[in-house]
Amino acid sequence: MQWDIFCRVIDNFGDIGVCWRLCADLAARSHQVRLWVDDAMPLHWMAPGALEGTWPGVQVLDWAQSTDASLVASLAPADVWIEAFGCEIATEFIAAYAQSTGAGSQNDSQHPVWINLEYLSAEAYVERSHGLPSPIMSGAAKGRIKHFYYPGFSGRTGGLLREPGLLQRQQTFAQEGQMFQWLARQGVHWTGERLVSLFCYEPTALPALLAQLDALPTPTHLLVTAGRATSAVQAVPGIGQAFQNLRIAYLPPLTQIDFDHLLWTCDLNFVRGEDSLVRALWAGKPLVWQIYPQQDAAHVGKLDAFLDMLGADASLRAFHHAWNGTHRHPADTALPLIDLNSWSQSVQSTRQHLLQMDDLVTQLVHFVQKKR
Repeated sequence: MQWDIFCRVIDNFGDIGVCWRLCADLAARSHQVRLWVDDAMPLHWMAPGALEGTWPGVQVLDWAQSTDASLVASLAPADVWIEAFGCEIATEFIAAYAQSTGAGSQNDSQHPVWINLEYLSAEAYVERSHGLPSPIMSGAAKGRIKHFYYPGFSGRTGGLLREPGLLQRQQTFAQEGQMFQWLARQGVHWTGERLVSLFCYEPTALPALLAQLDALPTPTHLLVTAGRATSAVQAVPGIGQAFQNLRIAYLPPLTQIDFDHLLWTCDLNFVRGEDSLVRALWAGKPLVWQIYPQQDAAHVGKLDAFLDMLGADASLRAFHHAWNGTHRHPADTALPLIDLNSWSQSVQSTRQHLLQMDDLVTQLVHFVQKKR
């Protein structure tokens, strides 16, 4: 099928990260995808070749072009429209599409299936809301229907992005010892220490984490991702001056494939946002998630719902709340000790459960086919 996927980059690259994985997965399954995005610059390092048109099956277009009626009229009609994370398709695009295709009434079979791809959450409302219709009451699309599509962690949701062959690639990466070569390519001189990845915003508990890693009897090599995580670590007062058992490496910007390699390589992964959380779950290693903070503290319930789904024990739950600054009592601000064995069991158990579900693209294609 032909897919039009619309993405507005708000901040932190999570939106474009999810959209690109969706585009690449669809294209790998022989679909044709047009990605309309208002800031494609992250794709330079996230998916090299995407902007140059060398990624088979995916065409990247500037959002502003979606208002060009002559351009829209020249395109092959789409079978599916996806608005990612509540962004709204330009009214000019909708009007130009209707005029160029002759699509008229709300029941016209020429209309694409229109989907609002929502944010990921383990909260109960996701199961209730997944797949619900949303009639459009005004404007060029009056009479049309969008459908809410919710990713999720249960069989009553839209599932998680997981491209075919992901687990086989991970097994090959481990069995063939590719991690040694991969670390060397990132400029990391590894001598057998525990490896910890850090992809975060600016957690107030960061100095405490560094101190705890340094105090562990086993030496640790901390691999810090480019951007906000690097800035946060380098802003810690006295960084690196007194560390005995902790070494820090600052990584270059990573492609999405290399980010997966980072998660597969490490013994503990600190991740943030939506896309990296899903990839960390598939990696099957102990993880700590920094959720995107919201002013009304709505993220606290979202974090608790995720921890419930994960079956997190008291240690992992307390660590998450301290790391996210969502603790309810001043006495809870200290980071609990890292417990890799216990945390690993939670992630592995959850991963096995999630693997029993169809992935998001498989479910999404079936959903679209039913609506058509």
